[in-house]
Amino acid sequence: MENKKWYNQEVKEVEKTLQTNQEKGLSEEEVKKRQEKYGLNQLKAAKKKTLFQRFADQFKDFSIIVLIIAAIVSGAVGIAEGEGITDTIIILIVVLVNAMIGVTQEAKAEKSLEALQKLTDHAAKVIRNGQITVVPAKDLVPGDIAILDTGDYIPADIRILEAINLKSQEASLTGESVPVEKTDAKIEGEEIGIGDRVNMLFSSSLVTYGRGKGIVVETGMTTEVGKIAGMINSTQKQETPLQQKLNKLGKTLGIVALAICAFIFIIGLLQGKEPIHMFMTAVSLAVAAIPEGLVAVSTIVLAIGVQKMVKKNAIVKRLPAVETLGSSTVICSDKTGTLTKNQMTVEKIFIDDKTQDLSEIKQISEDINKLVYANMLCNDTKIGSDRNPNRRPNRNSLS
Repeated sequence: MENKKWYNQEVKEVEKTLQTNQEKGLSEEEVKKRQEKYGLNQLKAAKKKTLFQRFADQFKDFSIIVLIIAAIVSGAVGIAEGEGITDTIIILIVVLVNAMIGVTQEAKAEKSLEALQKLTDHAAKVIRNGQITVVPAKDLVPGDIAILDTGDYIPADIRILEAINLKSQEASLTGESVPVEKTDAKIEGEEIGIGDRVNMLFSSSLVTYGRGKGIVVETGMTTEVGKIAGMINSTQKQETPLQQKLNKLGKTLGIVALAICAFIFIIGLLQGKEPIHMFMTAVSLAVAAIPEGLVAVSTIVLAIGVQKMVKKNAIVKRLPAVETLGSSTVICSDKTGTLTKNQMTVEKIFIDDKTQDLSEIKQISEDINKLVYANMLCNDTKIGSDRNPNRRPNRNSLS
């Protein structure tokens, strides 16, 4: 769908453009047609690499390429001189172990990221066929009429139809921790920043106050957060400081070794020695100059670093990325929602004229039961009769 300036349009105009009805919503048949046209309301991840591609990527570093060449040459020399291919086998084992560790770590990181993505699956309240129903957020389509209450996750970009003391937290998009007060009025102006589009609600934000109703105008990759995901997926891969240093070292060693070998070969020829003998001598010198243990040592050290990061609940996708943090001298970051969870959590309760830590409460007393009961009554729960076993439960609905 072409991304329009929905904030510049009146409610009736948006309703007409998306061919929907704010009282009855869309029919199930129309929803299916639009799902076929627009797809699911999900962010598209970058295309996953196959196991072979991941394995092949481990051999792209210059130092690894030099080691492989050294192994081949060492094997040829060993066979020619009758000394065997022991050195070749050792070098290849080091290279293969390095590749397997790298592939394993990437696979673990991807599984962790997929698990995190599953935790972000949400449900949404919409009007369909004139009835309020709860559906998975991924099933939303442009034209759906969404119902929003305090605490609800905003599942798509929405043009507000009705706002009653409505405020939303948009820190994930704007970095501003203060909730934005919303309205249903049309906004004049051509280029309005996201933070000033007060008649819009954006995907990945949260309703912090009040309630409202709106038309879903953008889903999936056409939402504002979808545009950010698209830019992230299209970014070019950059080498970490460690990879740059190892590549530089590998190139330097390779050039110096080749230069010395050429020099030794020429000197030998000038002294009248046999060319084949001098060639073997030069190649042996080149193989000896290549530090095949460097890759193994760096891989083991990085793997240990990754394991320590895992114990701190940090996800590291590629081994060299561990060293990048150590190379950082200044870290610039936004405030709430970036360094923090942007969530409020009850840590202490005040009852019977005294304050208690929740962690210290060992037994539930009658007074605490009354406090819990009072909190249960202070919410927006709605009682319904929908007994659909396939429906995903929502924290603001009770069947």
